[in-house]
Amino acid sequence: MADVLVLVVGECLVDLAPAGEAPQGIAGRSYLALPGGSPANVAVGLARLGVRTGFSGRFSAEGFGPWLREHLSSNGVDLSASVDATEPATVAVVTLDAERRASYTFYGPETADWQWSVGELPVPTSGFGAVHTGSLATTFEPGASVLAKWLGAVRDSGGTVVSFDPNVRAGLVGDLTAYRDRLEQLVACAHIVKASDDDLAVAYPGSGVEKVAESWLSEGAALVVVTEGPRGARAFHSTGAQATCAPPEVDVADTIGAGDTFSAGLLAYLASTGALTPQGVASLSSEELKRAISYAVAASAFTCTRPGADPPTETELATFCKVAAPRC
Repeated sequence: MADVLVLVVGECLVDLAPAGEAPQGIAGRSYLALPGGSPANVAVGLARLGVRTGFSGRFSAEGFGPWLREHLSSNGVDLSASVDATEPATVAVVTLDAERRASYTFYGPETADWQWSVGELPVPTSGFGAVHTGSLATTFEPGASVLAKWLGAVRDSGGTVVSFDPNVRAGLVGDLTAYRDRLEQLVACAHIVKASDDDLAVAYPGSGVEKVAESWLSEGAALVVVTEGPRGARAFHSTGAQATCAPPEVDVADTIGAGDTFSAGLLAYLASTGALTPQGVASLSSEELKRAISYAVAASAFTCTRPGADPPTETELATFCKVAAPRC
């Protein structure tokens, strides 16, 4: 793992996406099995954008597990920090609304992705440039508590950027107060927090984006970015710097993996400019914020143009930006 710049920690699961009508005479639905999971999508997105990326996940040794491993490794993601698990892989059933926006029903948490023990995670002082995590890995017990404590140790090590995306799933929140307390503990461990306006609507109903961003910055984050679907993204920095960027108009196949690709694009841009350090993130200017979220917005928009979590390569994104540049 010595050559890895960004380590992503969390779930790699199976998305069962709608795939048209069932065969004639069968009262059923057709689904296509796609590799997914927010952290895994971020790892693939980073690797395709040229970032040296590792992934720490728990893969089932049977069934879907070997296939999920192959998906990541074939995209150039280092899996030496991942472990084989006896539990089955997690499955998520995808539902698309009239605007092709995705929602998910998850089958767990007795599955492989959530059973972390302390000894399975890398040493917090391993020297990665950045660690990214979030989504269900920081929600489902027993692994969520293990990851939260580990993430705090990574932040305390001082030399590693911590990136966190809560990726809130409304159906899994339950006790809102308890959920919010856990979320804010993780925010306090992070230098970068990326969330969507949908996340904020669930976790902080009735609160404006600016109010939540200000609160998270006061809790220890240096950079908070909120994505707002077709309206783009807004960035808020601890220095008071801000930036906004709207995506180009595209024909949307679906939104699966769009937010994850945004996270990958943001981290990839910061890595390319040498700013993916705690000091670099803490000193970003308004202009640097604008360029960073412009790159991330473009990557996310590209992903929406093809089905599933299928982020662009560096070459694909450069070509796309020539004809469909974000509006910042």
